Amino acid sequence: MIINVNTKIGTIIKHQPGALEAIVGISTAFEKLRNPLLRKIMAGRTSIAMASKVGGCTVETFFNALKPLGFETDTNELPAAIVKKQWPGFLLSLKKDQLVTLDVRPVIAKGEDPLNNITQKVKSLKPGQVLKIVNTFEPVPLIQLLEKKGFEVYADVINQQLVETYFYKATASEQSDLPAEVASSKSWNETLQKFGDRRKYVDVRQLEMPLPMITIMEALQTLAADEVLFVYHKRIPVFLLPELTERKFEYLINKTADAGVELLIYKS
Repeated sequence: MIINVNTKIGTIIKHQPGALEAIVGISTAFEKLRNPLLRKIMAGRTSIAMASKVGGCTVETFFNALKPLGFETDTNELPAAIVKKQWPGFLLSLKKDQLVTLDVRPVIAKGEDPLNNITQKVKSLKPGQVLKIVNTFEPVPLIQLLEKKGFEVYADVINQQLVETYFYKATASEQSDLPAEVASSKSWNETLQKFGDRRKYVDVRQLEMPLPMITIMEALQTLAADEVLFVYHKRIPVFLLPELTERKFEYLINKTADAGVELLIYKS
């Protein structure tokens, strides 16, 4: 296979699974690719040129790491120019007072999770308003989550360090909050009794993003059909819930007295 600066990491790993270890060996920044969920989200959208910036290395480092695996390189190819998509109708007719802007870069720079900030902004949107999230990358999990809630989304890649993502939902009657409050008709205690001592425990309360999601998904990979994963978390993992549903897992959420949450996750 011939690769160049625009070849996607996902394409490389799909062609040669052994390339995953070679890429992880380039920089610790790529350790997260070991997680299938994050690999699915990130690798298919990230080129060698983009990954080299994230890993603080050169594209030549990538080429040299992959060459022993049989990859040939085209060094004449230049990084693809940013392709601008046509702006959707809701932005073409947007007035200044309809735009609500949230810059999450300072929050992420401090190692904090901006989800609570985003959740509050989404909940407070009035009919006809558009939320603009300013970030250094395209927030794919958030996009997928809100698209399922009926939002129109447009991601404007200004450059490799600046992405502005717009979210719009037409009417208040159709407004769907992020699932910050998750209810279930199934009994927490009944489910605990059902599985008895067949439980695996994971405590992610002290982990920084995205480690809680990675840790939970890794634990689920080895969860037996007759086991339940008991998770201690400091907040409801909003981005995780759609992934659990997609992977045919059931879940229950119990709010604790210290404002944290407990989750029971098991195979449906």
